[in-house]
Amino acid sequence: MKRRLLSVLMVAMLSVGVLAGCQGESKPKDNGAGTDGEVKEVELKVWAPENQVQSGTIESMTKSFQEEHPEWKITFTVEAVGEDVAKDQILKDPEAAADVYFFANDQLSGLIDAGAIAKLGGSTEEMVKSTMDETVVNTVTHDGSIYGIPFTHNTFFMYYDKTLIPEDSIGSVEKIVQAATANDVYNFVFDSAGGWKLGAWYYGAGLSIYGEDGNDYAKGSDWNSEKGLAVTNYLVDLINNPKVAYNDDVSLSELTAAHRVGAWFDGSWNYNLYKDALGDDLGVAVLPTFNPDGTDYQLKAFYGSKVIGVNSNSKNPEVAVALAAYLGSEEMQVKRYEETNQVPTNKTAGSSDAVKADEVATAIIGVVEKASIMQPTSSEFGNKYWTNAGAIATEIRNGELTKANAQERLDKFVDNMKVE
Repeated sequence: MKRRLLSVLMVAMLSVGVLAGCQGESKPKDNGAGTDGEVKEVELKVWAPENQVQSGTIESMTKSFQEEHPEWKITFTVEAVGEDVAKDQILKDPEAAADVYFFANDQLSGLIDAGAIAKLGGSTEEMVKSTMDETVVNTVTHDGSIYGIPFTHNTFFMYYDKTLIPEDSIGSVEKIVQAATANDVYNFVFDSAGGWKLGAWYYGAGLSIYGEDGNDYAKGSDWNSEKGLAVTNYLVDLINNPKVAYNDDVSLSELTAAHRVGAWFDGSWNYNLYKDALGDDLGVAVLPTFNPDGTDYQLKAFYGSKVIGVNSNSKNPEVAVALAAYLGSEEMQVKRYEETNQVPTNKTAGSSDAVKADEVATAIIGVVEKASIMQPTSSEFGNKYWTNAGAIATEIRNGELTKANAQERLDKFVDNMKVE
């Protein structure tokens, strides 16, 4: 969920055709071309992430869409809206929001509750179920129904500068921080990401919120336990370590280009940025371990997916679902990977020789297999977790949360996470 500000970078007006035969379960009215062969003119708005707009990926996909399906003439409005803020923007006015939009799957419950996302059926539903692993399908499943088309994995891994951190040190946070580097180098950058990356430390130590599957609200949270206190005290020391930078205080892109940062956590969407800065000096790896209480724990990143959804308020639902299916198809996932380095969720696309040889794909698969936990998607989790968890790192950085009051602060967190 890399944070991105909402920005409208491009409005592209294109006439494109539509893939026929993929539609949702409900279709208020027929918006397709008539049986007499008449071309139907419709308007569609698409909200896509900034990297896919800037790279020209979305524009290229809509052009190929037009070439394949001339039976509909669509006036397209494409706007750059990050997956992380999609729900917030949509819920401002669902009827005026995009017909097709990209979003992070943890926003699914909120979109369903607001009636702003269409349930998918027919060949689109079958495509999702038959071309993706069950773990991926589960990220867009609610009460047995499919509500979107995953197009890439949504998790994070570790990047590092090979000239600063030796390979035999990348396996643990302690070794990374203790590596010998120049005085103006930060060995590690701590990033809470509004609680998205912060959770890796607590979940990694075996702590939980709402039980093992994240849906047992009666269990609440155990972050105020002895182990939770040890993790928090560890973070107090880590964030205040002079060899550790706090993400919000620095420009990571400038630090990497100057070889002044050893290791940091991020997703595949920023790979090109770091690769351009470091070239062959850039390394990627599975998240390391950390030791807050005398035991080594594997950090565990939230795992989810990035998804293409259809607004249930669309005036052209058949066309919108058809477009979403096309954008999430195997061919387009391959194209998106080639242009933006986002690893495909489609099993065939993800098993290609190119992906298998990709160090980023290898790191992501490693995280999924041994260093991740399924990100809870319930409205209760979303409504409570982000504000309260995000505040923990901020308060440590500001000096408001210290070892002296950590237990009190964790007790407050646990109390705030209760579902009545």
